[in-house]
Amino acid sequence: MSQRIRSSRRTRLGWRWAAGVIPVALLVAGCGGSSGGSTGTTSGGGKQVVVGLITKTDTNPFFVKMKEGAQKAAKADGAKLLTAAGKFDGDNAGQVTALENMVAAGAKGILITPSDTKAIVPSIAKARAKGVLVIALDTPTDPQSAVDALFATNNFKAGVLIGQYTKAVEAGKTLKIATLDLAPGISVGILRHNGFISGLGAGTADEKTTGLVNPASVVCSNDTQGDQAKGQTAMENCLKKAPDINVVYTINEPAANGANKALTSAGKTGVTIVSVDGGCAGVGLVKSGVIGATSQQYPLKMASLGVQAIYDLATSGKKPAVSEGLDFYNTGVALVTDKAATGVTSISSADAEKICWG
Repeated sequence: MSQRIRSSRRTRLGWRWAAGVIPVALLVAGCGGSSGGSTGTTSGGGKQVVVGLITKTDTNPFFVKMKEGAQKAAKADGAKLLTAAGKFDGDNAGQVTALENMVAAGAKGILITPSDTKAIVPSIAKARAKGVLVIALDTPTDPQSAVDALFATNNFKAGVLIGQYTKAVEAGKTLKIATLDLAPGISVGILRHNGFISGLGAGTADEKTTGLVNPASVVCSNDTQGDQAKGQTAMENCLKKAPDINVVYTINEPAANGANKALTSAGKTGVTIVSVDGGCAGVGLVKSGVIGATSQQYPLKMASLGVQAIYDLATSGKKPAVSEGLDFYNTGVALVTDKAATGVTSISSADAEKICWG
């Protein structure tokens, strides 16, 4: 299944409730970052291979795990890793500066999770024009062809899995669904939402659709920006509009936790909540019964594969391997639930804990 996104903006979703958003200046080795190892493996010119990693923030646990994967891979290869992060999610100017700094520092390749999928494209083009391999992690640029490759979760499939699960466990019921989404025009939100609707079989949706599909069974939709507090407010507003909601889809697990708080405060029980991300905290919400099911993704794998791809290119000329299409490597997704549904492949929270964000 292709992951091409042609006209929408996408952002990484984070655990705002697990760790506060602290403004972080650019953290670049050679400009203040970390090195993959002291003994440099050399390539053709005898210099240590330099690899860059630019994330949206440096505090979001998803990106912390991604950085961990990059550090481990760089150390194993003897490469030098430069890291940078914006001051906040959406800090395109910070990412532009990081790209320029890394190119100047001699990076052979740069991994980036773009905050603004369109605005970053000219800067990526300048880097590529200088012979730097640029790989997007998790979030596709707009257009996706602006980078050499994308290593990411198939977010539409992630949504399909939780939709299929909901359809199975709620069979025979008249569904009244609240969707707690991301924000208008952001592709990760559109993909997950429409994948959920597709898996549910409640309406026509596919991965090429550029807007949210809301069939009659969706009685309320509100944006949350993937934030717990905003998720709680969104759910409170939905309950005012439709008190008999029995299914809640959330863009990520912080939003799910917020929804649960609103439902609990309102005395609502028997409501199925499904979500996407599968970090350790989110898996804990599955184990405790707050979330019925979530789709787990693997940022550590995204980054480690990306570092290896750049190292391979620098040392042997080997281009990145991809699994779907010419430029997309699907890093996998798994449905996590402790209440397995007939006909839907899943893993338990105990199994998911062992590999959360791995």
